[in-house]
Amino acid sequence: SDELEARSVIVDVDTRRDMIRTGIARLAAQQNISVVEDAGLVDEVAGLVEYPVPLLGRIGAAFMDLPAEVMQVSMRINQRYFALRTPEGKAAPFFAFVANLPFKDGGALTTAGNERVLSARFADARHFWDLDRKTPLADRVPALDAVTFHAKLGTQGARAQRISTLARHVAEAMGLTSQQADQAYRAGLLAKADLTTGMVGEFPELQGVMGGYYAAHDGEDSATAQAVAEHYMPRGLGDDTATAPVSVAVALADRLDLLAGFFAISETPTGSGDPYGLRRAALGVIRSIRDNALRLNLTDLFSKAAGERTGGELPRLPDFIAERLRVQLRSEGKRHDVLAATLAGGLDGDLVRLLARTDALSDMIQTENGRNLLAAAKRAANILRIEDKKDGPHTGQPDSTLYAQDEERALAKALDEAIVQTQQALKEERFTDAMQAMAALRPVLDQFFEAVIVNAPEPEIRANRLRLLTKFRQTTALIADFGQIEG
Repeated sequence: SDELEARSVIVDVDTRRDMIRTGIARLAAQQNISVVEDAGLVDEVAGLVEYPVPLLGRIGAAFMDLPAEVMQVSMRINQRYFALRTPEGKAAPFFAFVANLPFKDGGALTTAGNERVLSARFADARHFWDLDRKTPLADRVPALDAVTFHAKLGTQGARAQRISTLARHVAEAMGLTSQQADQAYRAGLLAKADLTTGMVGEFPELQGVMGGYYAAHDGEDSATAQAVAEHYMPRGLGDDTATAPVSVAVALADRLDLLAGFFAISETPTGSGDPYGLRRAALGVIRSIRDNALRLNLTDLFSKAAGERTGGELPRLPDFIAERLRVQLRSEGKRHDVLAATLAGGLDGDLVRLLARTDALSDMIQTENGRNLLAAAKRAANILRIEDKKDGPHTGQPDSTLYAQDEERALAKALDEAIVQTQQALKEERFTDAMQAMAALRPVLDQFFEAVIVNAPEPEIRANRLRLLTKFRQTTALIADFGQIEG
């Protein structure tokens, strides 16, 4: 009809996207269900249709016992259908799709056709689901010996053994119970076994998820099955991290093994190229630790992950993690220069402690005392850089008998006190107190620079004053490399 022809093309892609989103949401709301968010699918469908007409089809009751993830992936990959959920978060007995033009019959015929197509797809999925469950997941582990992980890193079977051993180490480092450490070991062993299943062969996106379902079906305990299902978390930037302790241990072990393996054979990211997803793996390690506030010694875990392997680029691994941490903090709007200053002494194996120090330093340099201390530190560094080139370095303990002015004595006394207070506060993880002890140097520093000429005409007094400035620099270095801080 003329009306249909007039409505045949929507030129603007944003308008088409909006029609898809709002149209499907409206149809779902009429059934008291909701749409599973999928921006990528909306974009894809918006690029395929000229005049989007959202429609709702029914899913046969015979397929409603399939895992929700299987239904969603099958619909998305094969047919570009949208999955729907009940108010309880379970799979709804409906699917949404988008036709290309309006229909005189309201879409009844095309809906029926799509329902038949989906039934056939789900019948295929059910075949894999039923067949896979006939072989227990544990019985599939030996088959991983025939699956190559990487030519230089061996099979998935060898990797499963490494992950399980490492998962136990991580669980113990997390302070979990011996039972949880056993569960982590078991889950690590089973984590990759679903790679041999028909369902994962058909839908690789379901790695881990299917393993979790099959482990639960086999009667593995719930924490083990959950850890198998969740060990890929977080899969992407916006995804949640695992929070169940055993799941966290296995998720970390999986990534630590991946990183240590590829760094050991020098297959590291270059420029924008990262074929093995090592940046994503490093970010997964960082997020899992931060989100769960884990007090772990990463340096020790890297060593355990490396095992007998040496060489390659393994020494670069801590710096790689540090760089990913900088990138993440920058994306959060945090000052990466402050992190760089805290990291100057190398990556603290404990990321939670490192970030607490970074936050305390960031807070300190926003105070008046902190800003002035920073200025004084930079002034001292500039003097030392110039004078050390002439006849330095000016290291060693200053000689108190060579102090010619009270301001020198006052600074020396304040430094001795600040060192003791700062070291004690850092040891006890009272980072704000450590920063305050350092910031308290500000008044004596101001008086020193105001009253004392560092480059005194007497060589021994000059050298002693430069040693005093070196001691000041070493004192501030207890908390950070102030030279890295901008401003």
